[in-house]
Amino acid sequence: MPLGEVQRKEAGLMEVSSSVADGAVVVTVAGEVDLYTSPKLRHEIVHWAQKETPSLVVDLGSVTYMDSSGIATLVEGLQLTRTYGGALIIARPGPSIREVLGFAHLDKVFPIFDSIEEAVEEQ
Repeated sequence: MPLGEVQRKEAGLMEVSSSVADGAVVVTVAGEVDLYTSPKLRHEIVHWAQKETPSLVVDLGSVTYMDSSGIATLVEGLQLTRTYGGALIIARPGPSIREVLGFAHLDKVFPIFDSIEEAVEEQ
């Protein structure tokens, strides 16, 4: 995908788009991530992991709800990226999403940043 090109996919109440920023792929998610919409997010993460993207930033700044299937999707992405030495980084989780990650103790597993810029710099 050329620099600056944006790819969009919609599923129910969730939208997923991907872009390239300073060598990292940023997957931006908006809306609700649940049992019905998480397969679209999974597809996007797996797509980039299969390309062995070194740094995959998942921007959760516009996510309004996430259930256990969304968490499982992020964990699977983390495992996939680790198999080739890549990284899955979470950016801009809102308070409720950060709380869900905390309950699952995933705030200790994922690198989490308050901005996309900080997340991209992490690579």
